[in-house]
Amino acid sequence: MRRTPWTASSRSFGRMMNTEVIEIAGLSVELVRKPIKNLHIGVYPPAGRVRVAAPPAISEDAVRVAVVTRLGWIKKKQREFEGQARQSERRYVSGETHFVFGKPLRLLVQPTDKNRCAIRPDASDRLTMLVPAGSTPDQNARRMATWYRSQLREKAAPRIVKWSDRLGVPVPRWGIRLMKTKWGSCNPEKGLVWLNLDLAKKPLAALDYVILHEMAHFVSPRHDELFLNTLDRNMPGWRQIRSDLNALPLSD
Repeated sequence: MRRTPWTASSRSFGRMMNTEVIEIAGLSVELVRKPIKNLHIGVYPPAGRVRVAAPPAISEDAVRVAVVTRLGWIKKKQREFEGQARQSERRYVSGETHFVFGKPLRLLVQPTDKNRCAIRPDASDRLTMLVPAGSTPDQNARRMATWYRSQLREKAAPRIVKWSDRLGVPVPRWGIRLMKTKWGSCNPEKGLVWLNLDLAKKPLAALDYVILHEMAHFVSPRHDELFLNTLDRNMPGWRQIRSDLNALPLSD
């Protein structure tokens, strides 16, 4: 669900794809060359990334014309993403609200004289964080990120196995990292899926959707009819879940 200019080539299911970033009318546009029939322009959350998928035969000039023609629509979509709420800056002090799989929890920071950290939610909608006395906000931020990572791994692991079984594809290698403009990514050639660390803060339905979305690329590497049919068959409400996810606050 995505930065600096790059050029790359990868082979997916025996087909060559070339990716580069070009500037068009003041926009950084990710241009992907792959064996498709028609040019496609997309604007993707959460940062409004612009991506053009084009057949190799289409010239760069034709790509530029297509982007300029749809410039109004592109900027409208980017404004919508910019208008999304963003999480306030975290200082990791008692009283802050932190989300855990969509549930808002009130943080309680308890300094301790022991050199250890423990983070645990409780039944009273509170998230208790035991930290060594004198800990800085940066240290607590790293501890919280480590805890979020462990929570996400625990929830994601059985879901990856579940969708592997349902889609009839091998269980992929997968990992977690913080991504600014994608909820997840998939490299079918390498059998690798990445999940955005921020999914630990979003509802579990969103995590389920992102995992299905990425693993559906093992069925079809493109967002084509086969890919969409795979989502529709396995999660009929995926469009609403995607819309709800993209409307949630984003991390800076």
